[in-house]
Amino acid sequence: MTTHSLPVQTFMQEANEVMESLEERLLALEADPTNAELIDAVFRNLHTLKGSGEMFGFIALARFTHSFENAYDAVRSGTKQVTDALIDVSLRSRDHIQRLIDIGADDAANAAMLDDADGKVLLKDIDAFLGGGESAAAPVEAATTPAAPARWRLRFDPGPGTFRNGLRPDLMIEELADLGESTVAAETEAVPLLDALDAAVCHLVWSGEIVTDAGQGAIEDVFLFADEEALSLEALGPVETPAPAPAPSTAPAPAPATASPAKPPAKAKAETEAPKAAKKSESVRVQSHRLDELMDQLGELVIAQARLNGLARESADANLIGTAEEIERLITGLRDATLSIRMLPIGTVFSKFRRVVRDLSSELGKDVALVTAGEDTELDKNVIDSLSEPLVHIIRNSVDHGIEGIEERRAAGKSERATVTMAARQSGGEVLVSVSDDGGGIRTAKVRARAVERGLIGEDEDLSDKQINQLIFAPGFSTAEKLSSVSGRGVGMDAVRSVINDLGGSVEVDSHAGRGTDITLRLPLTLAIIEGLLVRIGPQAFVLPLATVDECVEMTAEETSRDSGRAILTIRNELVPFIDLVEQFGFAAPEREATRRIVIVRMDKRRVGLVIDEIVGQHQTVIKSLSPYHRDIAGLAGGTILGDGSVALILDPLAIVRASGGQIAEAA
Repeated sequence: MTTHSLPVQTFMQEANEVMESLEERLLALEADPTNAELIDAVFRNLHTLKGSGEMFGFIALARFTHSFENAYDAVRSGTKQVTDALIDVSLRSRDHIQRLIDIGADDAANAAMLDDADGKVLLKDIDAFLGGGESAAAPVEAATTPAAPARWRLRFDPGPGTFRNGLRPDLMIEELADLGESTVAAETEAVPLLDALDAAVCHLVWSGEIVTDAGQGAIEDVFLFADEEALSLEALGPVETPAPAPAPSTAPAPAPATASPAKPPAKAKAETEAPKAAKKSESVRVQSHRLDELMDQLGELVIAQARLNGLARESADANLIGTAEEIERLITGLRDATLSIRMLPIGTVFSKFRRVVRDLSSELGKDVALVTAGEDTELDKNVIDSLSEPLVHIIRNSVDHGIEGIEERRAAGKSERATVTMAARQSGGEVLVSVSDDGGGIRTAKVRARAVERGLIGEDEDLSDKQINQLIFAPGFSTAEKLSSVSGRGVGMDAVRSVINDLGGSVEVDSHAGRGTDITLRLPLTLAIIEGLLVRIGPQAFVLPLATVDECVEMTAEETSRDSGRAILTIRNELVPFIDLVEQFGFAAPEREATRRIVIVRMDKRRVGLVIDEIVGQHQTVIKSLSPYHRDIAGLAGGTILGDGSVALILDPLAIVRASGGQIAEAA
């Protein structure tokens, strides 16, 4: 594996973000091909990749993107229009650029990619769009050249940390000179003597004038990767006749400009240093493993704080108790701040699937549109990172198996354009992510027949439709008649369940014949620290996620007993079914108190009571994963360490309710 310097790593991270933005804009442009803002945005993405790629040694990327950029320069000028063919070659070119980013700045790899066969094919397609290579560039240049070039005065002060950030101001000034007649020169007055010179610090400032017909945007694009406030640009007006005569008169201008006004600019820089630093601190790029380390340390701190609270209560020392409470308050604030850093909107995942649906539609000959909702719903970054794979399999399954062909949809009276909807919403301590389609639904009879054929169920086994639908998650299960590049191997939905189970979530399938299928992923909001309700059931301590708790009540034994045997409560004229966890977990309880403590949990719009022995109180819970031997036990979501060093299991109320589904249904 190639190890890159920090500046190159930073560029690769930023380039990947640009690539995501580029794909989104290309797909949006396909739907709105005359949108000038989108066209300009695509051009700026490509210009950014070209300039910064060359700066950091990605030569193959810079050369390829330069040709790619020409196509959108022609579109910007109005000499070409966005077509389906352009979008197709643009998306394929985007994938090629991604490969050029992934190979890094290795000289040998870059040299090899300059002659890459796939790249050459793409360049031919781009040239075909332009109308034949170099000859097509002339009309573009002519069309974009205004009648009157303009003169601009600029000052570029990149700051002392420029070199450490990997920027090359010299290359920027060279690129600037390509735009027109430039008299920009370096001011060297701030450069210290040799014995005091730090080669890693930039002491130079560039100032002067440029005459160009490219416009202000082109000048600003040259300095796109520098800080916004590093560039000062002033329009001096149009130049009527761009004759060479003015050049000698303006050539000496940098000399006096650097001789006498050198000090005032330095003063201006000092005066603006504070606000400049403040702006830089608004956003900081942090490697994800450092966030994981921070969360691990915070988890240990929460456990230590719980131990301190216990010692303080045992000591009955007022000063120690007050100090422990203050530390608990500070740690709670630190926990909330750290968790908020790890929370990301799920829209960062959803946006990737527009391309997936588009490519699948083309490959399968179907007309499918992707609709998204709830993109602002936030999830822990570790959950977000793990979602892409299962969602890809679900989307592929929906488009391939769920969505009918155009003729079949027309015969069923449906719109020829099918819809796949990805939506997310928060429900208590969970986030529900659903993928729905308006296709033909799961063919339950076909699934059952294939399951019998594979020996997954007996031929006479009586299963409900929901139970049969769950068989699609069995390892190796597939109803595809033949193997294709999209499906048939039977590994997709099995991988979905495996990943979601590892995240502590679950998968639900709801299908309606002829109307479509809904697949819902129930995911924990975070995998790190939660607020919990510490309870005792029998001799053992357990934790219930506080986000699922609606209220806690006390009921007498008579109130929780019914002659009919139905487990049901009456709370403020509302009938609430309940589960006795002491009996459910098999704890012996020969003598129960007259008053029973019940925790009412809410899942979506449903309320269920959980009978326990004692409510201990609220508890900051650091989630620890269970071993592979215990993680499949229904009703357990993990474990945590209490302040006295003992272990408490974290309960999953939803799984408990599901496991008692028959009892709950009978009670209701």
